[in-house]
Amino acid sequence: MTRVLVTGGAGFIGSFLTDSLVEKGYKVTVFDNLEPQVHPGGRIPDYFNKKAKFVYGDVLDYKALRKVVKGQDYIFHFAGRVGVAQSQYEIKKYTDVNVGGTANLLDILVNTKIKIKKLIIAASMSSYGEGVYKCPKCGEFRPGLRNIKQCEKKKWEIMCPDCLSFAKPVPTPESAGQNCNSIYALTKKVQEDMGTMIGKTYNIPTTALRFFNVYGPRQSLSNPYTGVVAIFLSRIKNDRSPVIFEDGVQTRDFIYVDDVIRACISVMTSSSANYEVFNVGNGKPLTLIEVSEKIAKSCGKNIKPEITNKFRKGDVRHCYADMSKIKGMIGFKPKVSFKDGIRKLIDWSKEVKAIDRYERARKEMKSRGLV
Repeated sequence: MTRVLVTGGAGFIGSFLTDSLVEKGYKVTVFDNLEPQVHPGGRIPDYFNKKAKFVYGDVLDYKALRKVVKGQDYIFHFAGRVGVAQSQYEIKKYTDVNVGGTANLLDILVNTKIKIKKLIIAASMSSYGEGVYKCPKCGEFRPGLRNIKQCEKKKWEIMCPDCLSFAKPVPTPESAGQNCNSIYALTKKVQEDMGTMIGKTYNIPTTALRFFNVYGPRQSLSNPYTGVVAIFLSRIKNDRSPVIFEDGVQTRDFIYVDDVIRACISVMTSSSANYEVFNVGNGKPLTLIEVSEKIAKSCGKNIKPEITNKFRKGDVRHCYADMSKIKGMIGFKPKVSFKDGIRKLIDWSKEVKAIDRYERARKEMKSRGLV
């Protein structure tokens, strides 16, 4: 029987991946440290697949990781610290886990007799920074961080560096440069770079998947640093307005977790994916106001978002995926619409307690000068 290791497999995406792998007949081992911010009380979640083997451990524990890697055929490396804003002040934690944990895994693969068929790394769209833009006069370009003075004047949109006209966002391909705006983004870029470099050096087939904004059931509704959909839903379930920085017209690319799992399985079983990097998004941008309104409507609540018209350091204005590469090489394209995905998420959330801790996180960011 083919054996698969999923680091971080008790988490949001990892647990769904585990379910899918088990269903397809793989022997799955999950290695997870049950981070309390994600798993309250450090307990194995009720949804964890009983047909998978659970091993409690941390990717920073070299010996424990080496033990669990031994005998595996495929490895999905999903363990890591998640959250852009939090990474800006928990710098050591994010770097230790995301970079150090990946270094441990790669070191084990290189310096032992363990041979695997493929390593799949969870990368992130956050490493792009701003997406690709097109000026009607000067053509396409990649901007860096927005000018603080510009944002203080509430001029939110990206301007062409040559003619200073406002530019429009266009799909961002994998070939676009990575202009990291946060420690989290930087650690995900380093993870990706380390994996692809070592993979090519030692002939370990490696694939990096740049996940865009993944949402769906099992995403923590009590973690104020998780995805924006979960944060908005938690606020709305507690009859509070979602908080949106700037003017709310900034866009993001949202992909339902089931589609992400299909992409993971597709690259695992395709030799065409070896040594490649792929965007995994929907390819359709939505404004944060639209997201807030759709969630509120689906919850049957007339709650409007709080538009702060303030800038949060490190935030990008627009970034959405060019999905042509993974579609052309692997044949993958997303199937779940945002409307259907939100409906499934809300159906699940009816049985889940949502503790709104966002205000505490907001105060923390403010005290550190991030907003």
